[in-house]
Amino acid sequence: MTTPFPLRLYSAAATALRPAAPLLLARRAARGKEDSARIGERRGRASAKRPEGTLLWLHGASVGESLSILPLIDILLASRADLTILVTSGTLTSAQLLAERLSERAIHQFVPLDAPAYARRFLDHWKPDLAAFVESELWPNLIREAARRDIPLALVNGRLSQKSLEGWQRAPQSAGTLLGAFAAIMAQDEKSEERFTALGAANVTQPGNLKFDAQPLPFDEKKLEKLQEATRARPLWLASSTHEDEEVQAGQTHLALKAAFPGLLTVIAPRHPARAHEIRAQLEALGLTVAQRSLERLPREETDIYLADTMGELGLFYRLCPLVFMGGSLIPHGGHNPLEPARLGAALLFGPHMFNFTVPAGHLLAQGGALEVKDRAALTETLKNLLNAPDEVGARAEQAHNAASLLGGASMRVAHQLLALMPEGSARERPHA
Repeated sequence: MTTPFPLRLYSAAATALRPAAPLLLARRAARGKEDSARIGERRGRASAKRPEGTLLWLHGASVGESLSILPLIDILLASRADLTILVTSGTLTSAQLLAERLSERAIHQFVPLDAPAYARRFLDHWKPDLAAFVESELWPNLIREAARRDIPLALVNGRLSQKSLEGWQRAPQSAGTLLGAFAAIMAQDEKSEERFTALGAANVTQPGNLKFDAQPLPFDEKKLEKLQEATRARPLWLASSTHEDEEVQAGQTHLALKAAFPGLLTVIAPRHPARAHEIRAQLEALGLTVAQRSLERLPREETDIYLADTMGELGLFYRLCPLVFMGGSLIPHGGHNPLEPARLGAALLFGPHMFNFTVPAGHLLAQGGALEVKDRAALTETLKNLLNAPDEVGARAEQAHNAASLLGGASMRVAHQLLALMPEGSARERPHA
């Protein structure tokens, strides 16, 4: 079958740009966006041996995808004693998280840049028996090189937005070629299933959303005790996973509520902690007193804003704060996973832009565990009402927890499909095309 022109052009461009990759990666490492000790992995050079036995390769882009596959990994490893799982991702944050939480029979590597030579080098070393891409990570050269080797491919927790559908419809042959390489496409919701089918994809199922199955975020009990002692008797709320402009809106909300709630503490956990310096400057320009967690500060009596600019501590703050506002939702970003704080007993607020989490957001709203606020003024008014009604907060937190517990089961269904796709014997024992 002839490769569509856009895919040939993409491959040629990636090959032409490959000599510039070392410089690009070095610059990213200098800005703290790559692990300088593991730059070789981004060029397909493995930093670990390929283990004996069957190897499943799972690829997810960043933190959200990495977290979503942890329960799936546990189920798969429990199902086959000969199985090792290779997990790739593209961000430092996800690598740090996976280093802490992966099982013994799982290996993390950074995904190589999507150049044909890097893809070949990566696959020649790892020889996966099955490859599964998570959500919307469709790297053409990695997919095509895997297909050339007759490695079965699956798209797991597949997500396809309306905008992406319209984009792919302008290149239907390329879409058909890439999606046709997958033996199974497991959509995370009904809309995505319909959109994949509209692009001509076959073998599309909808086993559910892996993010609904994630385990409660971990926390350090001693750190929680210290924070509880430092914030005892203070009214507090958390603005979680915030994006640009949302931190300023949270600060303005704090100012509007401060007089009515003496001792009010607002905790802000930005989605990208690297922005902490910029965020702190913005908040201090509002006249707010900021304590920064990455500097090992605890909130003091005079602290207005506690800037939680560390990695891997959201589980700590979801347990600390009874009221959580989910960021990415006052701006048209699409929100973040509201089930994470719901599992840990927090009452939820979010803005009107939760389109990346339509199902859980709607479920939480219907069950009374969450409230939607259309803008900053509504956020301020709703927080005022809730801070004056701790019993209502407790009731909504319980409803949120119950609602989160009702969603789930996708990991088991996805694992069943992946195990069915896995060939007998290891790829090391089978010749590749």
